[in-house]
Amino acid sequence: MNILIVQRDREIQKYLKKGLKELGYTVEICSDRDDAYYHIKSDNYDLAILDIDIENGNGIELCSEIREINKKIGIIFLSSENDIEKKVQSLDSGADDYITKPFSFIELAGRIRAILRRCKGNINKIENNLTIKNLKLDLLTREAKRGDREIELTYREFALLEYLIRNKNLVLSRTMIREKIWNMNYTANTNIVDVYMTHLRNKIDKGEEEKIIYTVRGVGYILKG
Repeated sequence: MNILIVQRDREIQKYLKKGLKELGYTVEICSDRDDAYYHIKSDNYDLAILDIDIENGNGIELCSEIREINKKIGIIFLSSENDIEKKVQSLDSGADDYITKPFSFIELAGRIRAILRRCKGNINKIENNLTIKNLKLDLLTREAKRGDREIELTYREFALLEYLIRNKNLVLSRTMIREKIWNMNYTANTNIVDVYMTHLRNKIDKGEEEKIIYTVRGVGYILKG
């Protein structure tokens, strides 16, 4: 499940991202309205965690914009603003919940699960599952199967495979994969992508008559389907 965090406080950004990724969510962070709007327009998020006080804009207005773009997304406000009127405005703008800082991460995680359960009834089954040929990813249970064969994947391997499937038939460079999955910029000198791709291909393609993950020499990788 993809979560977008829009918080001005960098420490809260890092804290939320670390905690939510440990729970198995895919997380992107930003602090300003324009960046958040770009993310919502360009990717399919299941939930957004907003603040009223954001850079270059107002969180309540951003909430309304997000709701216009994505009717099904869950939205939680996490804000130090304790004014009742602001809370009502936030909910009226399209938010599903409002949590006041300081907050309990356990409570936030519980509310996220509750909202995602409610949203699940409005989400098409095809959006809960990614399928290519006989490979299937269940985004809710985070399970993977190739035909009848169950595949055990680590958190990173699952995220990597999801990224490949969402961009099937497109060549993804090592830099693109590094930035998306590990948040490493172009200066990172590591072969981590190749190492993980080797592990992933052994789990996905080994023993299968039809391969789906291919190396594009000198560039990166492509998943064909």
